[in-house]
Amino acid sequence: MTQQWSPDRRVYGDDGPGQGPQPGETYVELAGGPLDGLLLEVTWMSPAQRADPEGGACLITDHGAHGPGGRADYAPDPDDPGRWTWRGDVP
Repeated sequence: MTQQWSPDRRVYGDDGPGQGPQPGETYVELAGGPLDGLLLEVTWMSPAQRADPEGGACLITDHGAHGPGGRADYAPDPDDPGRWTWRGDVP
């Protein structure tokens, strides 16, 4: 089942107005860390990839421990398939 997100939610990488979640796309919510509360578009990933606790993504952010160009590491939450939890910052 696909989560229905409010159109005013912010999506990682989409900074302009009206750039909220789009119909037909799949998103996970980022929890904790510098990108807390943003949605990440993961339509291109299979359900197994989206749920693999060894997977996830290192996302570029200016707000992490390593400043501009640093990355925030997020991984699927085994208890909530629609959420990825922050694992820490990496350079």
